[in-house]
Amino acid sequence: MSDRKYRQRGYQDEPRGREPAQKKGKPPEESRAPGRPLQDATGPRTPNLMASHEVFRCARCGNRLGLSVGGDDRCSKCGVDLHSCLQCVSFDSSARFECTQPLTARVSPKDARNSCQLFAPRTTIERQTSTAGPPSARQAFDDLFK
Repeated sequence: MSDRKYRQRGYQDEPRGREPAQKKGKPPEESRAPGRPLQDATGPRTPNLMASHEVFRCARCGNRLGLSVGGDDRCSKCGVDLHSCLQCVSFDSSARFECTQPLTARVSPKDARNSCQLFAPRTTIERQTSTAGPPSARQAFDDLFK
């Protein structure tokens, strides 16, 4: 009689210290992190990233504007001055004089035009997440029945 309590076949049936036999014709697998594919000799694959572009938006209404800002330019939608502290990259409401640049005096009001030499427009990098749509509603309707 067997010294085991249960008679099922299991891990104790195989002798210890022996590695499992490899299948013929296949090279041994390299050690890798689970879930990650093996890399070939050319290196890792490059991911498909979305296109991105730099934009300047009005801080008041969010209207998309040109990157170059003149001294007397205004937003075409809401009419706020663009060469102001509110539109500047250095504007920070928690900093001294509400500016990250070293200033000697506070500029007030923040949304009015000023002649600050440290002004740089606040730009952001936006990803292009949408595709170009059909040129007209009629064309989109006709494309449904192709």
